[in-house]
Amino acid sequence: MTSHALHLFDGFNHNILRYLNSTTTSLSQARQAHAQILKTGLSNENHHTTKLLSLYANHQHFDDANLILDSIPEPDVLSFSPLIVAYSKFNLFNDSLCLFSRMLSQGLVPDHHVLPTTVKACAGLSALKVGQQVHGFASTSGLGLDSFVQSSLVHMYVKCNQLDDAHKLLDTMPEPNLVSWSALIAGYARQGQVIKAKEVFDEMRKLGLQPNLVSWSGMISGFNQSGHHLEAVLMLKQMHLLGFKPDGTSISSVLPAIGDSEVFEMGIQIHGYVIKQGFGLDNCVVSALVDMYGKFACTSEMSQVFDEVEQKDLGACNALVAGMSRNVLPDEALRIFKQFQGQGMELNVVSWTSMIACCSQHGKDIEALELFREMQMVGVKPNSVTIPCLLPACGNIAALMHGKAAHCFSLRREISNDVYVGSALIDMYGNCGRIQAARFCFDAMPTRNLVCWNAMMGGYATQGKARDAIEIFHLMLMSGQRPDFVSFTSLLSACSQSGLTEEGKNYFNSMSREHGIEARVEHYACMVTLLGRAGKLEEAYSMIKDMPFEPDGCVWGALLSACRVHHNMSLGEVAAYKLFELEPRNPGNYILLSNIYASKGKWDEVDKVRDLMKCMGLKKNPGCSWIEVKNKVHMLLAGDKSHPQMAQVIEKLDELSMEMKKSGYVPVTDFVLQDVEEQDKEHILCGHSEKLAVVLGLLNTPSGSSLRVLKNLRICGDCHAVIKFISRSEGREILVRDTNRFHHFRDGVCSCGDYW
Repeated sequence: MTSHALHLFDGFNHNILRYLNSTTTSLSQARQAHAQILKTGLSNENHHTTKLLSLYANHQHFDDANLILDSIPEPDVLSFSPLIVAYSKFNLFNDSLCLFSRMLSQGLVPDHHVLPTTVKACAGLSALKVGQQVHGFASTSGLGLDSFVQSSLVHMYVKCNQLDDAHKLLDTMPEPNLVSWSALIAGYARQGQVIKAKEVFDEMRKLGLQPNLVSWSGMISGFNQSGHHLEAVLMLKQMHLLGFKPDGTSISSVLPAIGDSEVFEMGIQIHGYVIKQGFGLDNCVVSALVDMYGKFACTSEMSQVFDEVEQKDLGACNALVAGMSRNVLPDEALRIFKQFQGQGMELNVVSWTSMIACCSQHGKDIEALELFREMQMVGVKPNSVTIPCLLPACGNIAALMHGKAAHCFSLRREISNDVYVGSALIDMYGNCGRIQAARFCFDAMPTRNLVCWNAMMGGYATQGKARDAIEIFHLMLMSGQRPDFVSFTSLLSACSQSGLTEEGKNYFNSMSREHGIEARVEHYACMVTLLGRAGKLEEAYSMIKDMPFEPDGCVWGALLSACRVHHNMSLGEVAAYKLFELEPRNPGNYILLSNIYASKGKWDEVDKVRDLMKCMGLKKNPGCSWIEVKNKVHMLLAGDKSHPQMAQVIEKLDELSMEMKKSGYVPVTDFVLQDVEEQDKEHILCGHSEKLAVVLGLLNTPSGSSLRVLKNLRICGDCHAVIKFISRSEGREILVRDTNRFHHFRDGVCSCGDYW
């Protein structure tokens, strides 16, 4: 080789070594080094190829790294090591374990660098059995005595919740390790083992290991996560008394616990400490303070903490929206959310999901649907938490098409089998009157929890399908799932809807006798409804008087409603006056008593009740109905003329009224509880919101298609009769969901059998 050629070769070699040994080598420089290695014939040298493999792996170009590994004729442990480490570093734990297995299959023995990385991968996957196998290999190979291997094994057992195994391993370590002991203590705290966590904490100190901020913070955070909020607060106090100054991590860990422990004064003291120590710039601390004040319903303080921060991060923004939602301020939460959007803040899936949940939980269902649509338009992908937050909004207003769209989305994202998504789908289809679709989702679920069973039973209950609800209950028992108080609420409600009085009594009595569940106030309310609907008002009243605790408004309300149905004025007055004491601001109770008086023609008493309402500033809740037409939800109020198609609706309703009268229909004016002329009563009946919604649906949907209407009050008898007639004359299946149950109208017959 000439001197010139040797000079060029040395230059290439110098560049290769410079790139391979540098920690800042870019991907393009790595590719240059790779090309030079191939040109100069250095690819046969394991040292160079291993360095190059490491560069590709650290740049996450794993295909290139694997190609280089495959090209090495006789790879050694150092050849595999960089790629195993890189996979683990980037949380590709499955790949890391697969490569480790391949290395073993080639007869290579891992060293003390590879083994801790492999154990970390086991911990990341919570793969206990594989971790135990690696532990066995470490013990037989002698590597189990290495301190790094031992520490990694301790962390793996802690991550896999095998705390006793981790503790035993720690006891065998010749040199105490503060990090490992702190991890074990935090593990016990996360499991809620308060005494054990404190014992291990003291044991660590006896070994001469003084806890640091990580040790204290781990225990505080662990107690908070396991629901031992007061213990977390007390631990912070002990930490401070022993001379350790809490840092931002400790503070942000304990503030949520303070909010849940309701120790408000402690929260104020911590806030003062934050100001003194200058932690007010710590984003985690700010978010935790906002969250704490939100839990104490101190919305002004919550907003003040947020406003005082110049550089607001996403965590604080999300905490503020969640705080507004928690304190039933959905309008304010929505305003703040829109403000963040206007400021160009990059809201994430947590932000959008929190806002959708806020709207869904507080009656802003249409806004929740709009937010979901907007969320996707801006490129934020919903997840398995978003969908269960959205679906109740679809069910609340019977927006079936929107619910179906969310279902399709969950199928595309392969999250429909998630137990929370599945439960929400069952509930949504049930609330939209599509009980067969709900059952399909239920049957398709690979695993079910108690919420799924209860949702299915609840769906059948609102449909008035008591036998199906009972069947689900017994299937649940056969599966080994124990019922809870919600299960029996759905079961008793189903019995009351269908008039299964004796069956309802038997299930009520079996709660404590066979299942160890003491009846709650909601179960008594169901029983009062069950007996009241069957006309057994005195028996219902006796049950109320024999209750082991004070009956609430739900129980007395059930009796009052039954008295309204059966025109029992004396018992109705007893129930009403109890309700006036318990719920003086609830207009519905006054209206029910007024209706009982009106049904008896006692107009003076009606006027007295109405005057009492007027003096108290109470107004009757207006009848309101929703119907989904062409993917848009329309809301109609009783007597409201503002809808753009109202003239056409009234005209069509008049036509139907004429047809009905020709066929012998007489308006049921008993449901107009006002002292007016008969003709005026007929006019008032025409303005009921459910009639308006049904007719709007007739005008805007193809002939023969089904209609779904949701009403905020109970459907009245006249509307029930009218919609039965429309279902036959128009050849439509009409579904109406009122506050109590579903009514399926078809061919002039209702699924309730006129029992509601």
